[in-house]
Amino acid sequence: MKHYWIFFVAILIVFSCGNTLEEETSQEIIIPDDEPIEDTNSKKNLKILSLGDSYTIGESVCEKCKLPEQLKDSILKEFGSETTIELKVIAKTGWTTTSLIAAIDAENSTSDYDLVTLLIGVNNQYQRRDFSIYETEFPKLVNEAIKATNNDKQNVIVVSIPDYAFTPFGRGNTTISTEIDNYNNFAKNYCEANGITFVNITDITREGLTNTALVASDNLHPSELAYTKFVGRILPFAIEKIQN
Repeated sequence: MKHYWIFFVAILIVFSCGNTLEEETSQEIIIPDDEPIEDTNSKKNLKILSLGDSYTIGESVCEKCKLPEQLKDSILKEFGSETTIELKVIAKTGWTTTSLIAAIDAENSTSDYDLVTLLIGVNNQYQRRDFSIYETEFPKLVNEAIKATNNDKQNVIVVSIPDYAFTPFGRGNTTISTEIDNYNNFAKNYCEANGITFVNITDITREGLTNTALVASDNLHPSELAYTKFVGRILPFAIEKIQN
């Protein structure tokens, strides 16, 4: 009888230990209050600077239709509602490279922009300025754009000059197109040699005579649709630069 009692006690001990182990391993893991879960959707406060002329200011299109505004809205859609963008535009219809340099000097802008775009040169061509002026002043403007990004050239985008020959105003003038090509080729070669992103949108504007929806009501400047197409080219580069 004594042996049976010892056997019964041993069984009770085994079952008791098994239940204790099961209870310990099934306990809920609690994260201490002083170790919060990382927020992967933290708010971004971005600053964008757009430099240029009538193509940047958006001559003959609505405020939300112009290039910088459409680019801003597209970036906001990409990064979500927790992102804010402060947009500054230094541009005016008729400005040459000389005008833009003077305006930047007068602004005394900060150097903390996350992205800077530059589109300039058409008025040098239209006003018959000597091409050597552009050759001298375009690099200066690129350097100003770089300075505005705290000297990070990877955050600069240069946009090619539209070809207004392909508008009712330009009437297909091939001389205009040849001269615009000269400006764009210089800008592209300079950017490539110096590691600056150059985005070509000129070919879009050369559809203006066959697709009149690409031309604004003034028969000269790009329309809202044209700027939307420009943004389609620029946006992937802008997103990459902001993410990096």
